[in-house]
Amino acid sequence: MSLPTERKALLQIHFCVLLWGFTAILGKLISLPALELVWWRMLIVVVVLLAWRPLWRELRAVGSRTIAVFAAIGVIVALHWLTFYGAIKLANASVAASCMAVAPLFLAVLEPWLVRRPFDSRELVVGVVALPGVALVVGGTPQGMHLGLAVGVLSALLVAIFSALNKRHVERGSPLLVVGVELAAGTALLTLVALLWRDELPWHSLPGPRDALLLALLSLACTLLPFALVLRALRHTSAFTAQLAVSLEPVYAILLAILLLGEQRELSATFYLGVAIILAAVFGHTWLKLRGDARA
Repeated sequence: MSLPTERKALLQIHFCVLLWGFTAILGKLISLPALELVWWRMLIVVVVLLAWRPLWRELRAVGSRTIAVFAAIGVIVALHWLTFYGAIKLANASVAASCMAVAPLFLAVLEPWLVRRPFDSRELVVGVVALPGVALVVGGTPQGMHLGLAVGVLSALLVAIFSALNKRHVERGSPLLVVGVELAAGTALLTLVALLWRDELPWHSLPGPRDALLLALLSLACTLLPFALVLRALRHTSAFTAQLAVSLEPVYAILLAILLLGEQRELSATFYLGVAIILAAVFGHTWLKLRGDARA
């Protein structure tokens, strides 16, 4: 007996969030530095998308100004991924994933300004509620991982910025066009950074067989596949359900880091208590926001 359409869509979304949770694990397992890792991830996705012929037709149809907007957002996406994987290399997957839980709180402050909508005072309250959790996370993180924690918070700020900008401009093109242009621009930026910073191109050091396999999984199974499934599933489920499911990504990532990497031995119970408080604040923010939208 087949599952009802809405339940099937919800299972698809949770499966996608689980795949996204693996991005932190793969980032820890891949031996490449953060710059090369992100460059290869973006390049593989771009190459696959460029093989999709309808994308070329849409590129010719949209204006240069639209492409420039998405290219600028792509620069922020590249910096987000660079700092996210930098946080993993400097600390571990659990610390980087816990920082992503702060992104919705940054978004609550930045979105009204970037999307030009009125500020909701309830969002500030949710942010204040999360502050004790942030303090506990900092206190429960070993001293040697504090730089990674700081880089992870910067990554969360960047993801909040490009999420708000995407929301403002996403109607200018199809989702695949948006992703293709943003990641192509991000790849170009990281190529320039490598030339200026290291005086060499990222592909000068080709990944070994193990890293190449993990990069393919990261790019195709944890980037393109969940993106396509989420687009399909969103046609059959509510925004409320989808947003709550996506908010589980840090939970999945931290649980996977415990099961696969044993990272609970590196972090204290205080760290996990802080993460729980932050996630409770995020879910509270999501509930209040989407409930208010439904009433409106």
